[in-house]
Amino acid sequence: MTLRIDLTGTPPERIRFAASPLAELAAMLHVLAAPEHHPQYAGWAAGVWAGLRPELADRLHEAEFLWRSSRADFLVPARPRATLAAELDEVDRIDDDRYALAALVSTCGTNRRTFAGGSPLTDPDARADALDRAQARGPRQEAFATRLLTDPPAVRARVRDTLEQCAEAFFDDEWPALAVRLGQDVRRKTELVRRQGLSAALAEVSAAVALTADGDSLVLDKLQDSATAAGPAGVTFLPSAFGHPHLIAVHAPGWQPVVQYPATGGEPAAAVPLDTLQLRLDALAHPVRLRLVRTLARGPHTTGELAHAWDLTPPEVSRHLAVLRRAGLLTARRHGRYVHHALDLPATTELGSDLLAAILR
Repeated sequence: MTLRIDLTGTPPERIRFAASPLAELAAMLHVLAAPEHHPQYAGWAAGVWAGLRPELADRLHEAEFLWRSSRADFLVPARPRATLAAELDEVDRIDDDRYALAALVSTCGTNRRTFAGGSPLTDPDARADALDRAQARGPRQEAFATRLLTDPPAVRARVRDTLEQCAEAFFDDEWPALAVRLGQDVRRKTELVRRQGLSAALAEVSAAVALTADGDSLVLDKLQDSATAAGPAGVTFLPSAFGHPHLIAVHAPGWQPVVQYPATGGEPAAAVPLDTLQLRLDALAHPVRLRLVRTLARGPHTTGELAHAWDLTPPEVSRHLAVLRRAGLLTARRHGRYVHHALDLPATTELGSDLLAAILR
């Protein structure tokens, strides 16, 4: 499951790192909507909720699907500005069709980027399709979609006003310190690109992002198999202090690709790729290998000792140990003629948290 961003025809200078006030506000709103994804910010979220005026709290619940399980694309700018107001002005310049489609994709809980018939603002079939899908998600989503399709300017103005109220309530106090931290991350990544190349910078972005060997594409470990092209406009990478463990990607047709990633210091040093987790889960799913792992957890053993303990042949044990080694769950140390195998306890201990981080990306 990957998102591939084609870099053919993309000038190197158009692969840029930048900080975005709007994207960071969206990340903070996600934390408020889904604090269970971010236990490190549970205290912060509780404090913000406690200080919100009831009307603003109601507004955040009213539109939380714009940032809860995904992000409406207009909340993750490809061309960041210095201030939240300037970025909201850029959002205001988006035409109603693009804005509505971006909002409805998150409202309706779907990765599909089109609705039956065309634009839900002008085509009756597309409108019915959008409303049906919003209704299936819940009454708040249906009410929001109905208002958006009936009066887009009014909904757009209300969303902007809500974001501006959030700035006044908590974001403006947080942003100066966040801007310094995110700016440091941007400068570090930009310098890495200059000195060591894009791959070096991506290695610090996330283990879930990589440059293909030929340098022609970016590959992101995401839930869906999809592809887009950066083209001459390029790709923008946005660090987020509140983003861990998520890796957010804008890749809908008509939108410049954007990747929002956890800023340095906000996540474990090395996130484990999903394919590695799949190897580990598959390795532990076999009953014989699980028995071997339980034995190795008690101390190092040779192949012969394991074969004797479980009434297996040495070649059988060797095959199972090879699977566990490929999954990164074993260590080995030679003592003379014998090799002692041991369980990699840190890797095994972190399997649960690694899995949670990977599926929340």
